[in-house]
Amino acid sequence: MAAQGFIQDKLELKFLILYIAARIIEPIPFDTMLDLTMCDDAVDYFDFTECLKDLVDTEHLTLSSDGLYAITEKGLRNSKICESSLAYSVRLRCDKNLEVWNRKLRRKSQVKSSWEKRPNGTYTVRMSLDDDMGNVMDLSFMAIREDMAKMLSDRFLQCPEKIYGRIINLLLEDLRNGAEEKPPEH
Repeated sequence: MAAQGFIQDKLELKFLILYIAARIIEPIPFDTMLDLTMCDDAVDYFDFTECLKDLVDTEHLTLSSDGLYAITEKGLRNSKICESSLAYSVRLRCDKNLEVWNRKLRRKSQVKSSWEKRPNGTYTVRMSLDDDMGNVMDLSFMAIREDMAKMLSDRFLQCPEKIYGRIINLLLEDLRNGAEEKPPEH
């Protein structure tokens, strides 16, 4: 390990990985774990991969078949015991990075869009928007071409709240206009 940062050995690096794994809201892939762990200048890629593998081998972390890392009960217990061994500045940097990643992960679980081919050759596009209270919108409709289905699905993921707001406005527009219009008097 390089000595430019606060993480001075592999044991401290394992503490850091456990600290991160204990605070991330869902299992994450290798790249995300690496990105979060690189919060200290002394962290080396090769040491990181070795420590991550050791933590899986010792059952502090699990590695799913789809390549996602998650902390185990054993890992949680040891993380709580060892977290005070990490430098305060490293924990602060970690917490800041974790806040950003957790917000992204939460957002990903609240906004979903997919499309699939129908037997007749058209496509069904499905979109859903949730918030902390539950489902806000579920929408399914037909697209005539695959490229259109993909484009609509991708567009929804970019600005779901804006699309939801426009749909609501369109649905309420006639009601507002109808309420404002008075029948002609004879």
